Amino acid sequence: MRKFIITLIFLVLTVSCSVGQSPKLIMGADQPDKYLPLIQDKRVGLVVNHTSLVNQIHLVDFLRNKNIKIGKIFAPEHGFRGDASAGAEIQDDIDAKTGIPVISLYGQNRKPTRDQMQDIDIVIFDVQDVGCRFYTYISTLHLVMESCAENNVPLLVLDRPNPNGDYVAGPIRKPGFESFVGMDPIALVHGCTVGELAKMINGEGWLESNNKCDLTVIPVINYTHSVKYELPVRPSPNLPNYISVRLYPSLCFFEATSVSIGRGTKFPFQVIGGADSTLGRFQFTPVSMPGVSDHPLNEGKVCYGDDLRLLKNIPKFTLRYFLEFWLKYKDKSAFLTQRSWFNLLAGTDELLKWIEEGKTEKEIFLLLSPDLEKYKTVRKKYLLYPDFE
Repeated sequence: MRKFIITLIFLVLTVSCSVGQSPKLIMGADQPDKYLPLIQDKRVGLVVNHTSLVNQIHLVDFLRNKNIKIGKIFAPEHGFRGDASAGAEIQDDIDAKTGIPVISLYGQNRKPTRDQMQDIDIVIFDVQDVGCRFYTYISTLHLVMESCAENNVPLLVLDRPNPNGDYVAGPIRKPGFESFVGMDPIALVHGCTVGELAKMINGEGWLESNNKCDLTVIPVINYTHSVKYELPVRPSPNLPNYISVRLYPSLCFFEATSVSIGRGTKFPFQVIGGADSTLGRFQFTPVSMPGVSDHPLNEGKVCYGDDLRLLKNIPKFTLRYFLEFWLKYKDKSAFLTQRSWFNLLAGTDELLKWIEEGKTEKEIFLLLSPDLEKYKTVRKKYLLYPDFE
């Protein structure tokens, strides 16, 4: 009887513990039964990097073990192995491990050419995004979709969660501000997975000449936009952990200023500081770190500012930090050193105009609201997962 009671208690505790756990997320790449039949006996092109894993095995190795013929690898910013600095040009190469040609989509061309697509029957896109318009993996997605549409090559997206997919925020990219950090008229924090965004790009006719790509998406099982998702692998060298990924939307505007956000330190996108000792009590010194920041802003200089690693609650997209530093600088030109770059990151020149007019964050968010609501309505048409609202 005593043994039976102990067993019963153990079962109750096991069930109780499991009730509070979220179901395991199963990535698109982790569902080979759904995509292997689509690529059998075909020449496959892969848009992949170091995040393209199938249960800890790289997708390239996994597919080769399944005797899938991989014609070539297309590498986005940061390269196939994900170890190149932000903005560093990537060269075409041959993968030393497999002998497969690696075509850079962050070098001489950013869209696969007709010649590069001639011997490809289908393209697979499997790259982890972080949910911000200016994070260039989704710009690569857009251009790959264009190439697929122009060359009649189907595209298969193996979807992954969005670590900033639990909200939508920021300005919408306006006409005239198209760039590689703003390909499509979406919110700065767009609230989509790569698969959902691909469907939106197709459905809204955003490809060149209003083309449509033959698109298939393998969704993530058990994902919702309310799920907290911490990336198991850093998506790029300067986003090493959860706090950096969550602060990335709010801190990226500092890239257009004289203020460092930690590139060249062990805590990028987690600190803010400039060379003026009146900017804050926290100190850090950026240094050259190959693969992370070869020539970081304020290299070798002591920077003074704020340590955001101390935050108890990481905020969603906010202008608070930018506005605080804006007010600290009497000479605005000494702070905002690249106006045009700021506007490309924002996707509009209205945001900077409002900041210069002295508007508060609350006032700016109210001004952004009408366009944001229109975008949310469009977004909902393409959702593959339960939303956060």
